[in-house]
Amino acid sequence: MSFRAKGEEPSGRPARGRWLRIDFQKLFRGNRAQAGLNTISVTDGHLSPGDKEPQNVIPTFEELLEANHLFEASQLLIEREEHLFGEITEAEALEHQEEEVDRLDADRRALKDLVVQILKQSLSTEVNAEALTSAVNAVCQEEEQDKQWKQRDGTPPAWRPSGWKKLHDSTLCSLVEECMDNTSSSPADQVEKSLHIRSMGVQLKQDLLWVVEVVKSCYPPELNICNSYARWYHQTFSARLKKIAEFGLDDKDCTSLLLWVNEYYPEILREPELASEIDHEALGKLLPEKLLEPLKEQYLNKQQSELTTCIDRVLEEAKQKWDDGEEPSRKDGCLISPVAYDLIPLINGILTTTVKVVGDQSKAQDLTYQLKDLLQRFRIFQDDIMKRSKPNSKPFIKAILSCIEHFRDFLVKKSDLFPEDVRESCLSVLMDMKQSAHMYLLSPVHKVLKPQYRKLGTSDWLNKSVFENLLVSTEREIQDLQGSAELCHQDLMGQLHQEVTAEYVKRLLKRKVKLENKERQEKAYMTVKDNAESLHNLFVKMGSKEDWLKEILNNIAEVLKLQDLPAIKLQIVSLGTDYPDLSEKHVSALLKLKTNLTKADRKTVKAILSDTLKPANVVNARPFFSSVPVK
Repeated sequence: MSFRAKGEEPSGRPARGRWLRIDFQKLFRGNRAQAGLNTISVTDGHLSPGDKEPQNVIPTFEELLEANHLFEASQLLIEREEHLFGEITEAEALEHQEEEVDRLDADRRALKDLVVQILKQSLSTEVNAEALTSAVNAVCQEEEQDKQWKQRDGTPPAWRPSGWKKLHDSTLCSLVEECMDNTSSSPADQVEKSLHIRSMGVQLKQDLLWVVEVVKSCYPPELNICNSYARWYHQTFSARLKKIAEFGLDDKDCTSLLLWVNEYYPEILREPELASEIDHEALGKLLPEKLLEPLKEQYLNKQQSELTTCIDRVLEEAKQKWDDGEEPSRKDGCLISPVAYDLIPLINGILTTTVKVVGDQSKAQDLTYQLKDLLQRFRIFQDDIMKRSKPNSKPFIKAILSCIEHFRDFLVKKSDLFPEDVRESCLSVLMDMKQSAHMYLLSPVHKVLKPQYRKLGTSDWLNKSVFENLLVSTEREIQDLQGSAELCHQDLMGQLHQEVTAEYVKRLLKRKVKLENKERQEKAYMTVKDNAESLHNLFVKMGSKEDWLKEILNNIAEVLKLQDLPAIKLQIVSLGTDYPDLSEKHVSALLKLKTNLTKADRKTVKAILSDTLKPANVVNARPFFSSVPVK
């Protein structure tokens, strides 16, 4: 069909329909010039000044199709449609209408077929972006023409409404389904369902990135094409996963499906390139909870079974090693237990992975009750070691101390993995195990030191050699406590440091020495000060970090030295403020060492202490005197 100037039609009658403006010069200047043809600029059908008379230079509908200028082709067809069905009367159109309508209908089908063909190339790397843009504009133009006809009173053509937007959507939806079905693995490969799921996921990611990077530029913003593609891929992926799940899944495929639903797919949509273009929250979950629930239970049962098996194996191996008389392994010279080194990474891995796979923190936390059971069994094992006391028992207990520290550190640092009741229960068990281990290792030390303890707080104690003998014996016994990991040894030395200090105070408060005058009290003061310094230096050298213990002895020494009652009161108040477990019995026993104080003086000082130890005055103080019994 050749181009007609405005106001003219093939029959020579004036045109009454609405005409569209097309600038074909800009569109075809390049290729027509290459063909050696004249060019013309036509606007509203009028020649521009200075242009030569056109000689068959206006592109035909067929030429527009061949050049993939689908938008312009659509314009021509709409112009013809307006002429045939616009304002002309039936009588005027009778002669040519039937033939023209048939021809227009055929041209419309040809255009539609080409539009569909171009749309089907949208996800191909060979897509022509200009052609796709023109096809999209043609679809939009057809939609607009449909709206125009809805607003008119006349009878529309048989092809109106054209429904090209629906055709566009259904074509691309089918294209998405085709892409997802043509991945590297077929769902028929029942042995490799997980591979098929992965292939679909990879295809989805690649195609959505392509849509954002290439296809988006071919569409007007109001069509929101990125979200449309995301919705089609979401629906298609969901449908394929439902079909796969219906056949029943082994543990590997179950894990793969859950991972894609709860982790991999959401991660794809959250990638920066996609997140800025796609409303991933509007898409919802890939699969309904009703379908996911049995899959989650299957996965959790598998993890529960695996964890139980591993715990049983590790504990049994540790028990067997102890029964066989072997010593624990060493790492960097320190005794270690495989219970912590083997199980903590396993438990952490299982819990962390389970959260990702099932997408539910609370369900993953159900597995942590296994840890409670593990530690209870581990405590029974430790009790058995201490009760039977074989030659390799002490090395095993030292190794278990390291194990306890690792489990405690794990529970504190990974607190989000555990329900509060499980975490608190496990920490309580570990504290009991640590205290039992310390008692087992330190009781023999105190037994050896007991003869030295008996001389403390006596008249002989004021002689320097008594305490020096205690230091020598203590240092010798400490050598046998070596072997734990550094932090564990520090805790053990700190515990022994506190217990020896408590024993020292307890012996002093037995009042076996009488400090009846200033000279004796000053000698006791110097003795306690020297002992505090020597004891501190020894235990710091051995690894203790409990510096505060020296200050307790120094404060007691100050009480022994002071002669003025108000000064003594202030010192007792200071001691009671720092250590609120200081009781009136402790104060009374300490003051009775100063035999020159009257009963009334002691009563006055104790009254001051009572006011000091009111609950409102006690803030974040550490206990000490509660471990010092006084008769």
